[in-house]
Amino acid sequence: MCRWLTYTGRPVYLECLLYEPVNSLIQQSLHARKTHVLTNGDGFGFGWYGEREIPGLYRETLPAWNDPNLKSLAHQISSRMFFAHVRASTGTATSRANCHPFTHGRWMFMHNGQIGGYHRLRRQLDILISDEYYPYRQGTTDSELFFYLLFENGLNADPAGALARTLHQVCKIMREKEVNEPFRMTAALADGKRIFAIRYATDSDPPSLFWRCEEDRLLVVSEPLDRELALWNEVPPGHMISAEAGCSVSLQRLDA
Repeated sequence: MCRWLTYTGRPVYLECLLYEPVNSLIQQSLHARKTHVLTNGDGFGFGWYGEREIPGLYRETLPAWNDPNLKSLAHQISSRMFFAHVRASTGTATSRANCHPFTHGRWMFMHNGQIGGYHRLRRQLDILISDEYYPYRQGTTDSELFFYLLFENGLNADPAGALARTLHQVCKIMREKEVNEPFRMTAALADGKRIFAIRYATDSDPPSLFWRCEEDRLLVVSEPLDRELALWNEVPPGHMISAEAGCSVSLQRLDA
């Protein structure tokens, strides 16, 4: 499974979180701790919000630990809100279009996990994306599919509701198709001002997800970045956290 982190707060250089912590995201790309898949080398990406409303985006198919451009960019780019993701493919091709994060307008999204039986459901789920959004779908992943379903379920007006409705929609189709494989996911969503993150599974084994606040800084991560484990809060399964303006965090149960 993939590993990811999201940050919001006072501007920091990306290298402070991608490279410097003892369990940095680059370290996790080589030796993840809280997942059965230890290596996440099927591409990577990061997105950030700067002076413009639309986020910047950099994605590559190289392993994150092996791209000198990433190290140089992380040394230079400072942001008040950014996403970073290292990918372990669950069956779709390793290509830039399949690397996270995904962006559309002011929104940015990334995901870890898999829709159970995706190969059986993909056509039916794709049909749910309207002509307004389908031309923007570039890759073949269930992650990007889920992102565009959020727009169909009212993302612009109600992000938290769109996440819950999309989960319910996917689970309903899985039941109709009698898919027995589990749907497991953690995901992060942002619009430059707010961050939403969810942890969910249809079985008892959801991917790991943690958050930590320090002053006006919030981190949401697949794994703690350091050994100070008591300072990290585990997101309960079936819950969403949301934050606006630094560490103003709320936790709510997902009704999927």
